[in-house]
Amino acid sequence: MDTIDPDPRYTAGDVPGRCIKCLAEREMNSRLLELLRGEGDESQLAQRFEVLVSFLKSPESRRLRDESERYIAEGKQVTVRVSLEDGKPRYELKVNQ
Repeated sequence: MDTIDPDPRYTAGDVPGRCIKCLAEREMNSRLLELLRGEGDESQLAQRFEVLVSFLKSPESRRLRDESERYIAEGKQVTVRVSLEDGKPRYELKVNQ
């Protein structure tokens, strides 16, 4: 499975921001619609959907959301990497200066 890399950001001017939770929910809904339409590789889409559901339900997502918002407030760019390794979801926060 490829990684899912939500790119959270704050609202600036006319450009709306998105938190990790909103981005993950948007990605999850997109995968669900693709599954319902029968588009793409069904097993790959189902796996991505399940990993996103797992991420959203995990206590780790709240911690990552809080951390990312703190870094964004400091003017840093952050990416959260959501992936599946050895059959288990893995979540990682990357901070770019």
